[in-house]
Amino acid sequence: FASAAGGLAGMFVQFLLTTVLAACIYAQGEKGAEIALGFGRRLGGDRGEMVILLIGRAVRGVALGVVVTALAQSALGGIALLAVGVPFAPVLTALMFMLCLVQIGPGLVLFPAAFWMYYSGDTVWASVLLVMAVITVTMDNFLRPFLIKKGADLPILLIFGGVVGGLIAFGMLGIFLGPTILAVAYTLLNMWISAGRELTPMANPGEQSETGEAVPGLCPVARDRGAREGGDTAA
Repeated sequence: FASAAGGLAGMFVQFLLTTVLAACIYAQGEKGAEIALGFGRRLGGDRGEMVILLIGRAVRGVALGVVVTALAQSALGGIALLAVGVPFAPVLTALMFMLCLVQIGPGLVLFPAAFWMYYSGDTVWASVLLVMAVITVTMDNFLRPFLIKKGADLPILLIFGGVVGGLIAFGMLGIFLGPTILAVAYTLLNMWISAGRELTPMANPGEQSETGEAVPGLCPVARDRGAREGGDTAA
């Protein structure tokens, strides 16, 4: 229990530091964006600028799709807890918000609270809380995809995997770092594949021109065979 409590406290401290850092960066957002775009343009030209813009879209998608959804779910769950009279509702609401950020969801708080009320004998309010819990838990199925698509045109699985993997690897900051890294890698991979498709395809090794001349892209054996056949025709 002590180790679990220590881990939860450490996560809470990381969350506070992340919030303070995000507020400081947001206060100088316009200037920071100009510096980042200039750095990307200087480093890689148009592609460098595109990567910086992609990072901004990924962070915006996470902020809208993950953070806003977590706020909405924890707020609705907190209102339900207060309405039915569950003790320590503010603390449980903060816990729900953190659980939503790490993609666990508010059900870990709401369903045990509803079962506790059933056990206490308050079946009416317990049923109300159970219904609200189901609504709160399932609302992210449509709210998160909508907000992610509004913030960034990126695959939902990529954002989700980046959030979970980044959280495991980097802590609370990984909520933003993970999707950003995956989004940049995903876009660069697509650009590399598209550039390969635009290259002129090699000629079929079995093809040759009517005069027997080698077609560009033919292997040496095919070129020699074409030259011999062309000489026989001329003879």
